[in-house]
Amino acid sequence: MKSLILALTLLHAPCLHAGVDIDIDALGESLGGWKNKTSTVDYSLSGADYRTYKPEITPTPDGGIFVSLRIDHRRGWLANDDHAVLEVSFGPDGTVASAQSNLAIQGRTISSDLIRSTANAGASVSGVEGAVKIGTDLVADLSSKLLREKVVEAGRVNFPAVLRHNYNLLFQSVRLRADKVVPIGEVPADPPKNVVPPKTDKNLEIRPYGEKEKVKLKD
Repeated sequence: MKSLILALTLLHAPCLHAGVDIDIDALGESLGGWKNKTSTVDYSLSGADYRTYKPEITPTPDGGIFVSLRIDHRRGWLANDDHAVLEVSFGPDGTVASAQSNLAIQGRTISSDLIRSTANAGASVSGVEGAVKIGTDLVADLSSKLLREKVVEAGRVNFPAVLRHNYNLLFQSVRLRADKVVPIGEVPADPPKNVVPPKTDKNLEIRPYGEKEKVKLKD
């Protein structure tokens, strides 16, 4: 009987949920400021021009987020731009779980390995130390593959470093939030903003910046 009462008490006890998100405004400001209509920011690094687009953010089943960031190497009016996609997964606590990138240069695709926050010995590396390790390994992997492809143009050779620049600023834009207390087993009819209903299923979909997250409950 006591066990049953304890179980019922825990079932109806309030639970504080946490969430992880990206401060899009802070990311844009750190790169130079988003353009109002294009949702991009242009900047120069090491004498070459680049453009970063506002990221796409997808919630992951473990409570973290997956972020996809497009970056262009702008080569001028008479040349085709190079393109890159930086993909970073963050855990529920805001730590970097993994990262990888793809470069599209002169019709060729150069892909990095999937860099995880796990040391060679199998020990997990998290926090700032883990983020630094992943960023360093990602740039080293891409740089070595560019070298094998005999890429020599300055703006292209510098592309991995530009990805690292964006990666660092993205990591600094991660924000943790404490959501409101919601009793376990209860789901508000109209969930307030930043409240994640407990123990409910929802469809995971890409959430463009500025669009409210849609929560769908099973019938």
